[in-house]
This record gives sequence, structure tokens and C-alpha cells, in this order.
Amino acid sequence: MVVPDFEPFGPSGGSDPDAVLQLRRVTVRRGEKLLLDSVDWTVEEDERWAVLGPNGAGKTTLLQLAATTLHPTSGEVTVFGERLGGVDVFELRPRIGLSSASLAQRIPAGELVIDVVVSAGYAVIGRWREAYGRLDVRRARTLLARFGVAELAERTYGTLSEGERKRVQIARAMMTDPELLLLDEPAAGMDLGGREDLLRRLARLAADPEAPTMVLVTHHVEEIPLGISHALLLGEGRVVAQGLIGEVLTSEHLSRAFGLELTVEHEGGRYFARAR
Repeated sequence: MVVPDFEPFGPSGGSDPDAVLQLRRVTVRRGEKLLLDSVDWTVEEDERWAVLGPNGAGKTTLLQLAATTLHPTSGEVTVFGERLGGVDVFELRPRIGLSSASLAQRIPAGELVIDVVVSAGYAVIGRWREAYGRLDVRRARTLLARFGVAELAERTYGTLSEGERKRVQIARAMMTDPELLLLDEPAAGMDLGGREDLLRRLARLAADPEAPTMVLVTHHVEEIPLGISHALLLGEGRVVAQGLIGEVLTSEHLSRAFGLELTVEHEGGRYFARAR
């Protein structure tokens, strides 16, 4: 699939020192492969974003930049007003909650679920000799309950289903009360009931004025919960469209990004797409 030349829909953005996250003309290369190509994107406080695009569009790379685990080849990334390359990223990371496949792969199968969550307070994976107070453990249990897996607290992580692991990872991401929450395909691998239950819980989180700024990455418009205010659509590492979600998730824009004639429907605040 080749994305044709076009002027990206939506704001290219100038410098915004108050933005939670900002990318300006960001390009990422790995050898000869171009992962992101001159991306401009600004996320303001209290916004809830969905990032969509086909496989290879650059979504995971974008999330790695936002999580400060990757630096751009060129361009500028600022997180909480601090420029990557000019700040100690270990000072920024406690302010960011992250749920991703790469992080999940590092969680020991024998770790108790409650420890998977509570250990986020020390920014470690795999509990060792850290001492956690009752308030820490109580918060971890509250978060597990918030995402529907309270009964799994004493289970080992390796015994969980993929859907259960995703919920535990989100609870862990929320443990430090982050200012920016990054969720990489949170509903992937879930059955229909599990997906809809999680989306309902994420919608409640999005509606909470005390919740962090949120960026959710997905392949599917059906996996976007209520309350998402903005969308960024990528194709071949380039911005196809960005802005208010209702202006971005159109049949024209989705068809361009995915290289297939698609029809997008909007009902009850949710989006659905199918081939024409």
C-alpha cells in the first residue's frame, strides 16, 4: 500500500511550550527504512487522542517517542516542555504511564499480579526487595478493580489470558498517577465481551476530569472508546489527518490511510468501518 502525495489534513502546529507532547518535523529512520516522515503533532493537557493506521504506519514508533524510549533521527520532540536530547529522560518517565507489548514481554511469568502493578511505583519490572506500604498496595488493588480484574491480584501473571494481561498492564500504567497515559492497542486479543467491557471502563476514565492526558493506539476504529476527543491518522509514516475525531475519521481519510475503499459509520458515539 502506497499513500499518495497529499497535504495532511489538520494543523501542522507551531511551538507550544505548554503542550504535554509535541513533535515538530520528526523523522525516524532505521537503516534504509523510513518509520516516520516529517511528523508534526501536538497533544494538549486533558485531550484524549486515538492514533490509527495500518501495520507499518509508524504508530508504535510514535508511541516510543512519546514514552521517551526512542529519540528521533531528525526533528524535535518535547514532553512536558522538555526536549528529548536535552533532558534526563529518567526524570520524565515517572510522569508517563505506559502499556505496550514490549513492556509486557518483560514481565516475569511467575510475578504475582499485585506485584506487577505495585512495582510501577519504583519504575521496576519484577519485584525484588522494594518495600511497599499499605497505601501502595491498596491503590494497586483499587486500580485492578477499576479495570475489572480485582480477583486476579494473587494469581501469577503467566496464568492470565491475553485480555486479562492487558487490563493488568493498564492498572500498572496508572499506578504512579501519571500526567500522560499511553496505551498501545489495549483491546487487542480480547473477545467481544471483554473488549466492550474494557472500552466502557476506558470511556469512564476518559470522562474523568482528573484523569491524565491520554493517547490510545489501535488498528481498528471499533476499539476507540467513548470520550476520545481527537484522532491522528498515519499511513506509511506520514500524517494523513489529525484533529477533532469527527473530522478525521471519515471514509475519505480512512480509505487513503489503509489503501482500501472504506465506509465509516458513526453511531452512539462509536465508530465502525467496513469495505465498500
